[in-house]
Amino acid sequence: MDRITQDPVAFALYDPPNGDLFGEPARAALDAILPDGQYTTHGYEALQDGNYVEHDGRYYRTVTFVTGRAELSRPVVRVSEVDGEAVPDDAVLIDSLDQPSARPLKILHSHAITGGDSAASDLLRGDAYVMARPAERDSRLATELDGEVVTMTDDGAFAQRVEVRREQLTLTEHTVQAVEVADSREAFRDVVLASVVDADLATVSLSTDARDLLDEAISRGAYTETGELSSAFEALLAGLGFDPDESATGRIVWYGGSLFRASFYAPAAN
Repeated sequence: MDRITQDPVAFALYDPPNGDLFGEPARAALDAILPDGQYTTHGYEALQDGNYVEHDGRYYRTVTFVTGRAELSRPVVRVSEVDGEAVPDDAVLIDSLDQPSARPLKILHSHAITGGDSAASDLLRGDAYVMARPAERDSRLATELDGEVVTMTDDGAFAQRVEVRREQLTLTEHTVQAVEVADSREAFRDVVLASVVDADLATVSLSTDARDLLDEAISRGAYTETGELSSAFEALLAGLGFDPDESATGRIVWYGGSLFRASFYAPAAN
């Protein structure tokens, strides 16, 4: 059990990330949609669905949905393997590039070495990466690196030749809006406890023994039993929403006026 130092309101509110790649589109979208506008992008989502945000003391939930598609011109990146002896001395180290340039190349590299089984392969269109985000379209990769050789390491390993072409593509249109969910901090706190919290122990009847185990887990950071589980531990797991036969992590718990992140590790089956 790990205590979360933020209160429920601060914990639930979305804060856009730093950087141009993801942060700038998110901030532009928030500026446009709060309190009652909308923001449309093509080929990417500026904001994920379900983020909670605040504006002038009122609280909103972002709603992202598909509103169509459009034919647009975008830079498209492909790479091809380069043999070690053909790697030039001026090959570009991928880690020397900023995120909008480096990320597509790393995704393409992972796709290639895993034969298309990379977790990021679903971000590609076939064997190509479409540079849809504004920071990608203005990046060094899109504007300068066509025909250049890039490498994953200083010694030239995993070298790839970059090909960048502008292509006319059909891109999905995404629109995001904000729906008001609370008109005060107090009301929003109830929204958080009802939607973000997985287990509100103020509403769960636990035996004294089970609560003692919970307090021990909080004070020590963990509680462990081996062999057959005690009835108190089984009751605690049930109150927290854990299946005693399955490991699970990251459940958000409200207890004693504080938030906690709870995990349970079940022994591996023989």
